[in-house]
This record gives sequence, structure tokens and C-alpha cells, in this order.
Amino acid sequence: MSEMLSEAALDQLFRSARTFNAWLPKEVSDQQLHELYELAKFGPTSANSSPMRVVFVKSKEAKATLSPFLSEGNRAKTMAAPVTAIVATDHEFYEKLPQLFPHADARSWFAGNQPLIDTTAFRNGSLQGAYLIMAARSIGLDCGPMSGFDNAGVDAAFFAGTTIKSNFLINIGYGDASRDLFPRSPRLSFDEACRIA
Repeated sequence: MSEMLSEAALDQLFRSARTFNAWLPKEVSDQQLHELYELAKFGPTSANSSPMRVVFVKSKEAKATLSPFLSEGNRAKTMAAPVTAIVATDHEFYEKLPQLFPHADARSWFAGNQPLIDTTAFRNGSLQGAYLIMAARSIGLDCGPMSGFDNAGVDAAFFAGTTIKSNFLINIGYGDASRDLFPRSPRLSFDEACRIA
């Protein structure tokens, strides 16, 4: 049986973690990006489908490519972030199921069933994006997840000729708590959001 994480770990992952809008001028290494993916990939997905695909936008050239597709309110903070992850979903994820789910013919469950492909891809790709946020926090990085961009433009610029479509963006780095950090917004209580049946 697993043991409960320490209070400090729970704070880092959940209670004290925030969505950052300003960033310290500190690099995020390629090794750190590998490390956070190596953690995030272990989060569960249905039939181990693993449809998330990620482009970690780091270079000035890649940032310049991304910039025109950002909403005005997201541009400055994204350009200042050390890394912006384009969290995307491969809508032909099922082609990898013989590798990822070898004990059943899971590919046949999806091939030709576009509604099932789309809902499975979106649900599980979004789950994996959340795992990516938690993995980043677990290795000491801060995140600023967001929508507010032109998905079609990003798809044309970064995923042309593929079956991959962007879902959301995550700015990643070391958050600057002294700038543009809003007070924590309220959350629903257990009784407002949950019931035990």
C-alpha cells in the first residue's frame, strides 16, 4: 500500500501551486523536459491509448512562430516563459495500440469509429495534459496553463500534414510570485461539487 505524501509535497502539487503569469529569467533544460514527460507518461489513459503529443516551444524561432496565434492577453507572458508546451492530441492514436495495449486487438475498437476516436482522444489527451502539469510541479517547475489561442493556426504551423490537433498551452518555468499573481480564486466545497451515493 502506498503511503500518503508529505504535507510539503501536497502543498507543492496542489495547495500552494498557482497558475503563473510572470516568469523569472531562469532556463528550463531539455533534461528537465525529458524528466517531466517520463513522469507524466505513467498517468492512466483508457486502453493505455496515450494520445497526447507535445511540442515544447523553447527557441526564439519557435516562439516567433507561435506568437501570432496567441490572444493579445496571452502573448507577453507566453513570450517571456522559458518554455511553452503545446499540448496536442493525435487522432490516430489507435495505430499505436498494438504496441501500447498488446494483450487485445484494441485498434479494432477504434478504427473507423470517428465519434469514439474523437471522444477518446480528447478525454485522454486532456487527462495527460493535466498529468504533465503535475509532473512539472513535482520536479520544481511552475505552470501557466491556458487556452486563448488560434488552434487552427497552431495546428497549421506545428502539426501540418498530421492527424495531431492542439488542445491547450502550458507555460512552464520558474514563476515570479512578485508580478501578476492574482489572489487565489475560490473553489467549490465538497458539498457543492460532490455527493456520496
